[in-house]
Amino acid sequence: MHHLLIFLGAGLGGISRYWVSHGIHLFLGRQFPFGTLVVNATGSFLMGMLFTIIFERFGDIGPQLRALLLIGFLGGYTTFSSFSLETLNLLENGAWWDALLNILLNVFLCVGLSCLGVLGGRQF
Repeated sequence: MHHLLIFLGAGLGGISRYWVSHGIHLFLGRQFPFGTLVVNATGSFLMGMLFTIIFERFGDIGPQLRALLLIGFLGGYTTFSSFSLETLNLLENGAWWDALLNILLNVFLCVGLSCLGVLGGRQF
């Protein structure tokens, strides 16, 4: 059952990643990888919040929710591999400052939003 929940969650997470990233690129353009940044940031927030809610409030169905939402959906939604490749492309194209900005924003924004998600989850 866990495998099916992970499979379903990953599919939904992957298509959600595409929709969010594509929508951001349509709005802001592709000069900077804002789509991946938004996906990583929102995924980090959701990971913190859902982790806290699932483990503190849903003990009985926690393992199923963890499989579906944390491993499946957020595993399919977040884009660390995309972040890595986009940063490498920026570096290869000589956009050192954009690459550094991308690294700093993804790391600090996402860790900060994970923290806010945990705090928000505790208030839920």
